[in-house]
Amino acid sequence: MLKSNLGELAALATAVCWTFTSLSFESAGKKVGSLAVNYIRLYIGLLFLCLFTYFTRGYLLPVDAGSHNWIWLSLSGVIGFTIGDLLLFQAFVVVGARISMLIMSLVPPITALIGFLFLGEVLTLPEIGAMFVTVLGISLVVLERGARNGVMKFKHPLSGLLFAFGGAVGQAMGLIFSKHGMGDYNAFAATQIRVIAGIFGFTLLFFLTKRWQKVFSALRNHSAMRRITLGSFFGPFLGVSMSLIAVQYTLTGIASTIMAIVPILIIPPAIIYFKEKVTAKEFFGAVIAVAGVAFYFIH
Repeated sequence: MLKSNLGELAALATAVCWTFTSLSFESAGKKVGSLAVNYIRLYIGLLFLCLFTYFTRGYLLPVDAGSHNWIWLSLSGVIGFTIGDLLLFQAFVVVGARISMLIMSLVPPITALIGFLFLGEVLTLPEIGAMFVTVLGISLVVLERGARNGVMKFKHPLSGLLFAFGGAVGQAMGLIFSKHGMGDYNAFAATQIRVIAGIFGFTLLFFLTKRWQKVFSALRNHSAMRRITLGSFFGPFLGVSMSLIAVQYTLTGIASTIMAIVPILIIPPAIIYFKEKVTAKEFFGAVIAVAGVAFYFIH
């Protein structure tokens, strides 16, 4: 039973990790900016990964990976970490982690579509229906009727919602390329390759934009660094590795749907630590957005 549901359980663990990491990075990003947080957390995450793989595999770095692993996992790292997370972290700053992670619930239908086109994966009609329910729940939270003309409009800044949507597309594509590139290769070592590629992408970006001062300033901010370190442990190290284990043992569409329960998990800490006011409509929308997840545990 445990082994047969390993992919689903890993996806659930991923959701818990991403709840911690999104709140940590939201707080740090508001202090030192999303670019610096993105870059520093990859180095810290890589350090955690190197220590873990050295003691569990005997390799400090993924030197046993083949060219297929390196090519596809590197591509996944650039798309997922450099592009996708850059957009997501900016969304954290603009609309907050709670709304951003709700938009990230769109990852399942996006992943399922790409998985169908790229991997030939097929989902059943009930599974597809559950994903559309997610979209309905998101709509309840981010849309509202105008007071004057009754026309539907966005309740939150459109730029922040678009940043989060871009992050969702990046994560979906990253999952697909990760599954293709990983095969039966070790998930933690695969994450190392993705993180290394992400670091390379961000280094190039910082050279082009000449924003190194933001990184140096962030390193001197002890409060932000504590949050970045916590987020790095639950994000690039544990969370991302769990997500790769999830897609290794179950369909990418199923794995990403289970990971999408973050909008529910994040509500209590958002209220307690960030003093956010969550309306009944927003809570109900978040519940609807992830209601389909239950199907995968009784299927």
